[in-house]
Amino acid sequence: MTAILDKMKACPADVLTAKDYLLHAQARLEPSVWHYLQDGAGNGASLIANEQAFAAIKLMPRPLADVRGGNTRLQLFGQEFAHPIMLAPVAYQRLFHSDGECASAMAAAAQDGLMVVSSLASQTLEEIATAATSPMWFQLYWQGDRSRTLKLVQRALAAGYCAVMFTVDAPIKQAAIQLPCGIKAVNLEPPMLLPALSPEQSLVFDGWMSQAPSWDDVQWLREQIPSPLLIKGLLHPDDATKAIALGCDGLVVSNHGGRVLDGAPTSLDSLSTIVQAANGCVPVLLDSGIRNGRDVYKALALGADAVMIGRPYIWGLASSGVLGVAHVIRLMRDELEMTMALTGCAGIEALAA
Repeated sequence: MTAILDKMKACPADVLTAKDYLLHAQARLEPSVWHYLQDGAGNGASLIANEQAFAAIKLMPRPLADVRGGNTRLQLFGQEFAHPIMLAPVAYQRLFHSDGECASAMAAAAQDGLMVVSSLASQTLEEIATAATSPMWFQLYWQGDRSRTLKLVQRALAAGYCAVMFTVDAPIKQAAIQLPCGIKAVNLEPPMLLPALSPEQSLVFDGWMSQAPSWDDVQWLREQIPSPLLIKGLLHPDDATKAIALGCDGLVVSNHGGRVLDGAPTSLDSLSTIVQAANGCVPVLLDSGIRNGRDVYKALALGADAVMIGRPYIWGLASSGVLGVAHVIRLMRDELEMTMALTGCAGIEALAA
């Protein structure tokens, strides 16, 4: 921790919003790394639509409301947080800064928030947990079979991670970038080999997807672990209903930041139907497209219990390490509080009322 603090750089003076970190981050990253961070699937339609969906929603000022004593506190699975802005799981963070996931974990803890650590982290789960100084959640990718998957989950739980977020919309695959020497998914075993295929078989259906999880695997995973289990990557209300019926403890509405299926609905456009399907039984989180505190407000007003940010905190990480990540969180917190005050909401629970 001392080594990371010693290397902290002051935040650029011209940064007033998370997006102001964009140019600073781009200037510090190799072009291939920047492209990997910013790119979306296909033609990038879903990537663009994510932000447009938030921009299309208008905010209604409600002056004269008494919001003294207002706050953004909330509880999830017995944990209390000062605000609803979590750090989404982002792979290979040492691509963006030498302090990697440890810096992000420290920043989340310093801002009384939460980081969800990726299966594809470039530092060990144990290192990151030590840097965080507060409980974190673990994001799980299916590891090709049940034994390898359970081994990874058990390691995370043993290291102190207190919830598992199972990402189901993007079966595990190699990074869409040639990773530099010394950067890899250090917590994973070598990937399983694909089965031998006959000429009649499909590489997608019979090869790649043969190692993808199914609903039976979700039910099996629920039975194996004692911690809260959230399912990430749902956009259809029937999938939400099924996940709840299998005993899952939370849902994450997400189109993976527009990085998987181009043309998929935006997370924001899908949120209301997922919230209706959940019917208050489990918390509903949202990611994909959030760029400021007003976006956070809009997601909460439409029924999300909390949100996760991805690219914006990586812009801060690339620019200024741990201090940059903490600054992005703080900026969004301030924007959320100001939006709440100007719309007459003194607490998170009032937003969706």
